[in-house]
Amino acid sequence: MDSKDQVEHLVALKVMRLTKPALVSPKIVTCDFKDLPGNILNNFLKEDATAVVQMETLAVGQFLLLPQSFGNIYLGETFSCYVCVHNETNQPVQSVSIKADLQTSLQRVPLTTQNQKPIMLDVDETLSDVIHHEVKDLGTHILVCEVTYMSNYNTPASFRKFFKFEVMKPLDVKTKFCNVESDDVFLEAQVQNITSGPIILEQVTLEGSQQFSVKSLNEIDDGTSVFGDVTLLQPQESCQYLYCLTPKESIAKDIKLLAAARNIGKFDIVWRSNLGEKGRLQTSQLQRMTPDYGDIRITYENLPDKVEVDEPFSFKCKIVNATDRKLDLILKLHSLQSSSILWCGVSNRKLGCLEPGQGTTIALTALPINTGIHNITGVSLVDLFLHRTYDYDELASIYVY
Repeated sequence: MDSKDQVEHLVALKVMRLTKPALVSPKIVTCDFKDLPGNILNNFLKEDATAVVQMETLAVGQFLLLPQSFGNIYLGETFSCYVCVHNETNQPVQSVSIKADLQTSLQRVPLTTQNQKPIMLDVDETLSDVIHHEVKDLGTHILVCEVTYMSNYNTPASFRKFFKFEVMKPLDVKTKFCNVESDDVFLEAQVQNITSGPIILEQVTLEGSQQFSVKSLNEIDDGTSVFGDVTLLQPQESCQYLYCLTPKESIAKDIKLLAAARNIGKFDIVWRSNLGEKGRLQTSQLQRMTPDYGDIRITYENLPDKVEVDEPFSFKCKIVNATDRKLDLILKLHSLQSSSILWCGVSNRKLGCLEPGQGTTIALTALPINTGIHNITGVSLVDLFLHRTYDYDELASIYVY
């Protein structure tokens, strides 16, 4: 939408957005000639420029339709426009130049033009330029084009025109985090196409932060994508991606740093429209909810997936002080009457003092007496300084056969 000038100027400004045409198909509505409409509907189809000749009622062809307006512009696409200044008088016009800015609600971005220096326009001569700009903000955008020249009275003259358009969101990215006992973080991302047409996801990459390394779980063993060669999304369709993030070694060793590691990374998504127009979208830094380890963190290591009934099995138990004070701990093991797993070994084992962030690993042995899936229960830690008892009953499960 451009503003009307109050004064007649020696030159005229025209601005046109450069975009590819759209695919259009005829709407096939037909009936038998014996029905009430007769051949009216068939005649309408024959007159439709997008209908297939002699197969109007059978084939749905697709034809190219030239843009009728600025159209939809999506975040991450490249906005291109053609700016033209034409001398409509019968005499040369001196010192003609073009200046273009793109104004948003947050900032005003100067757009680079090839013709930076003023030039002279002869009769019927044209000064033109093509402007490209990657759109990085949502909402209302105003393209401001200003033309300056020297009037017949050898005085500077100028005028501006404004072109308003909306930038919309092309993709909706929803994420879900899962923190596991091994300190890994699983990230599920759902990417939905919310444009008005089909798109192809050319690249969906999770760039890990400095705290985590990323492993994609969206490929099979030979590196082929689980979605096939082409990931095509129709409007409102979505695609789900899964990633495993492992904390860096320097982070995993320190429980304080691990608990404070919130930044996961950000997505870099590249897509193409139905005619190959490229768009790119980067999300902001994704953040997870860090788990609450409490005062003491216990994890089981080298725990087998399945064990045989009435056969003892061994594993390791790692205990880490997650407080800001020193702990003096005693390990107690309780074999409950209702439990299907009995402890073997010495209870009331003194672990000694643990400094803040320090950990220790001990070996444990248990005896399964019933088949099935059972929780490992009956583990307690007693802090001798505060006389506080910590019970751990559902840290892991094991299959007994």
